[in-house]
Amino acid sequence: MFSGKTEELIRRLKRARIANLSAEIFKPAMDVRYDEQNIVSHDESKILSTPVDSSQQILLLGQGVDVVAIDEAQFFDMELPNVCDQLALSGMRVIVAGLDMNFQGEPFGPIPNLLAKADYITKLHAICVQCGNIATHSYRKSADKNMVLLGEKDIYEPRCRHCYHYVR
Repeated sequence: MFSGKTEELIRRLKRARIANLSAEIFKPAMDVRYDEQNIVSHDESKILSTPVDSSQQILLLGQGVDVVAIDEAQFFDMELPNVCDQLALSGMRVIVAGLDMNFQGEPFGPIPNLLAKADYITKLHAICVQCGNIATHSYRKSADKNMVLLGEKDIYEPRCRHCYHYVR
C-alpha cells in the first residue's frame, strides 16, 4: 500500500487518452473508501470508473475499447487472470493495479496468476514508516483477522521486510 499504484494507473490512462485511445476503467464495487464511482489515489488524483462485482462483468463491459484498466485487482475473483488474457488476446491493452501480498505477507487473490501471465510488470514500492527503507509489506495495525479489511493509514502502514517481521 501507499506505493503509488493507483496514481500510476491514472497516469497511464491519461497518456492513453492523449493518444486518442478509448478506455474503460473498472474497480471492485466493494471498494468505496474514497468514492463509489471514481478510482482515487492517495494524492487525490481521480478518474471515473465502473464499479463491478465480478471479473466476468469486466469482460462484458470492456468490449470495443482500446484500453481496459483495473484497479484494486486483489479484490477480484480468481477468474480475473483469464478475463485479462481474453481481453489482451482480442487486441486490447490491459493495465492492472493491485497489491501482490496481503497483510499476512502471503500472495493476494488473483495477483500471482496475473503476474505469471503479464507481458510487463512494474512493481512499485512505498517507504517503510519505521526505518525509511523500501517497503515491501503492508502491516495491519488492527487486530482484525478478516482477509479483506478496507482501510488507509489508520489501519495499514508500509514496512520493509525487517520491520514487518520484527518491529511491533
